Amino acid sequence: PQAWGQHEAPRRVKRAWVIPPISVSENHKRIPHLLVQIKSDKQQPGGVIYSIKGPGVDEEPLGIFSIDKFSGKVFLNAMLDREEHDRYRLRAFALDLGGVTLEEPTDLEIIVVDQNDNRPLFRQDVFTGRVVEGAEPGTCVMTVDATDADDPDTDNAALRYSILEQGAAGMFSINATTGEICTARPGLDRETMGVYNLTVQAADMSGDGLTTTAMAVIYLEDINDNPPEFTKEEFSMEVEEQAAGVDVGKVFVHDKDLAGSPSWLAKFTILEGDPEGAFAIRTDPHTNDGVLSVVKVGRGQPGVPRGSRDSADPWPLPQPLDHEVRDRFELTVSVQNERPLEPSAPGSPRALATVRVRVRDVNEAPAFRENPRRISVLEGTPPGTAITTYTASDPDTHQLQTLSYALLYDPADWLQMDPHAGTVRTKRELLHPSAFLQGGWYIALVLARDDAEPPLSATGTLSIEILEVNDHAPQLQPPAGVLCGRPGRGGTLLLGATDDDRPPHGAPFHFQLSPQLPQLARNWSVARFNGEVTHAVLAVLAELPEGPYSLPLLLRDSGTPPREQLQLLNVSVCHCGRDGTCLDGALAAASAGAGITLGALMIIGLLQRSRDDMRDNILNYDEQGGGEEDQVSRAPAPRTSRNSSMRWVRARPAPPSAQSPGADGDPLSPQGLEAADSDPSVPPYDTALIYDYEGSGSVASPLSSIVSSLTDEDQDYDYLSEWGPRFRRLADLYG
Repeated sequence: PQAWGQHEAPRRVKRAWVIPPISVSENHKRIPHLLVQIKSDKQQPGGVIYSIKGPGVDEEPLGIFSIDKFSGKVFLNAMLDREEHDRYRLRAFALDLGGVTLEEPTDLEIIVVDQNDNRPLFRQDVFTGRVVEGAEPGTCVMTVDATDADDPDTDNAALRYSILEQGAAGMFSINATTGEICTARPGLDRETMGVYNLTVQAADMSGDGLTTTAMAVIYLEDINDNPPEFTKEEFSMEVEEQAAGVDVGKVFVHDKDLAGSPSWLAKFTILEGDPEGAFAIRTDPHTNDGVLSVVKVGRGQPGVPRGSRDSADPWPLPQPLDHEVRDRFELTVSVQNERPLEPSAPGSPRALATVRVRVRDVNEAPAFRENPRRISVLEGTPPGTAITTYTASDPDTHQLQTLSYALLYDPADWLQMDPHAGTVRTKRELLHPSAFLQGGWYIALVLARDDAEPPLSATGTLSIEILEVNDHAPQLQPPAGVLCGRPGRGGTLLLGATDDDRPPHGAPFHFQLSPQLPQLARNWSVARFNGEVTHAVLAVLAELPEGPYSLPLLLRDSGTPPREQLQLLNVSVCHCGRDGTCLDGALAAASAGAGITLGALMIIGLLQRSRDDMRDNILNYDEQGGGEEDQVSRAPAPRTSRNSSMRWVRARPAPPSAQSPGADGDPLSPQGLEAADSDPSVPPYDTALIYDYEGSGSVASPLSSIVSSLTDEDQDYDYLSEWGPRFRRLADLYG
């Protein structure tokens, strides 16, 4: 051996020192247990020191393996668990007694052999699955799965699945290898059994080893395979007449499908017995019963079967429930589910029911069939005139009742009412204008009351249109004005009018020079102003001297019949400047914006002529001689004082002996005009009026009243004293 060892030294050492893997079963209980003996032939026995290092020796887990340092025997000192460590890789060393390495370190691999010491484990204790009822066989529901900690390459981890318990029906099967659970037979019915509890098992060693169990819970999902059914064929209810939007009663149904699901929720329809659509039926979402109600009056829904409407549908209904019209209803009601019924589901003999509703009679309030009642009455209708009869009707035709009437609201106290007949009469004249009229209408309220116990009442509105009567003629506004006396250059004046009557008895207005004095048209014209219906333009046709003029105008409205009135327009003619403005005396001052009133301007004219003490010529009047010499007549008059008044007087010729034929007091009479025109001692005249002084205390109106609407009592006239001597007298009067 020694020689052989020397001859083959390199190969023999290598082969002797290489250690093949060592296998040891886990859970080995007899310890210490000799695993292997290693040795080196470099020296004689007893001359080598052996050692091992690595996990299980000097590394965690410590102390599992050890070696006899002299003999080289390796021992197992503890039980092994393959699931913790399936192998250990150690290093073996050989040294001489002096500690010198005899051999290179070599690997020592210890393989832990698996034993079936672990049961399978399901991933969860309870598995849950769902399948619709009536599912075909082979419909897969769920998969259960388990694990095994043993070596997956051995039968120790080869699992097989099975169903240990599921009830007598055996409705489900399981794939032994994959754990998939599927339906095995037809006939799953949720209404018969809604939940299946299966006990499933997993076993290793291909089903012959260790086992474990879990629960598989399968829920059946509902389908609409059961129609809803009425609990009985007939239902009876009662409701008061005139009720609206109230529940009458319930119809009860039963459905075997899952409560709260669309397959369970019922939908009701009134098929017959309600042609007016007076009733509606809805579903109580909690009980699934049908709730019959009276539709709110005036609402409904077209195109929907009668009775299936709810209170939000817009379809007008003719009348509310009325015992006198119809005292009972017999309705045919159907029921079905919100979700369509499965084709395989059987029909129900109780899908229809009869609902009898009795309408109970109650006292009803009277009603005005015409509300509001509109009538028209002429203004000024005398008191006691019957204008209408406004009565109500009592819906309670089966009860003997009497109605009485009273005025509930009559703000102007214009009316009176017969409490039995309902006749309305005027108590006083109804006139325009009135604060109680709204747009020409007078509103009153009438109360009708029955004599039941307790009594009921109704209110009717009486709208009275007060028809306008043309009882006012138009009034000239303003009644005076100032214009230049030269045609075409400021010789115009804008005229207006108002009328107390309401349309159509007011505008448009017609302005006309007095037809009784055609000679006025020689010097004056009146024309409509730019198409306006309330204004006209007065224009001079011939150059006129300065002074006041009084023109009789005829104003007519557009009423039926029209009303007209002859009125005087007081015009002050001034001297015209180049631009058509008043420049002479006080009128010039007015045109300059000094704020002088027309009355003051007239006085300026008087004061100018008083400088030469000519007091007999006070004011000028319109002289309408077309192409003739228009002059101012003069008449003697007393000196004016601060308290003197300007008066209108009848025509007076210049010579005292020539009395005019117009002495009858009519200042516009043709006789007075003729006398003035035929008098040879004076120039021709177009008018019969001359202003003159009549003395203080005259009952005639002062001339200043002609233009009273144009005066301003708050005007400050102190500045007149600054205009020079010609305005000193005026400053004394107005300052």
